[in-house]
Amino acid sequence: MVDHEEIYKLGASLRPINTQMLKPGRVWFYGGEAYFDIFFELSQNEIDWFQLTLRGRSLTWNAGDRTIQTGITNELVVPDVSYYSASKTIDDDPASDQDFIALTKEILKTRPDQPLFRQMLHLLDQSA
Repeated sequence: MVDHEEIYKLGASLRPINTQMLKPGRVWFYGGEAYFDIFFELSQNEIDWFQLTLRGRSLTWNAGDRTIQTGITNELVVPDVSYYSASKTIDDDPASDQDFIALTKEILKTRPDQPLFRQMLHLLDQSA
């Protein structure tokens, strides 16, 4: 389990990436450690899809089915990390990892100043 201080540090480390580098409607926040980021796709300032990855785990949500899917990424698998750090594959969990969902929510709660994080938290609460 991750302690409160580490959760706070993870939340505080998230910084937006320059949106000019992305397609319109996409927003990317990168965390202070490797393999920690949140990626959003928006339509009219509403979230259509998001994915958070952290330490080889992933959480994905989309507006189509409004379900939460967790999984394992290949980001920590050598040699994948050394050759293709910007790409990843995800193997879905057979059932959503409730502990990872709870950790994600706790990280988001550390950043009430960020509207997208508040919206993401609300969507996770509605989908639980």
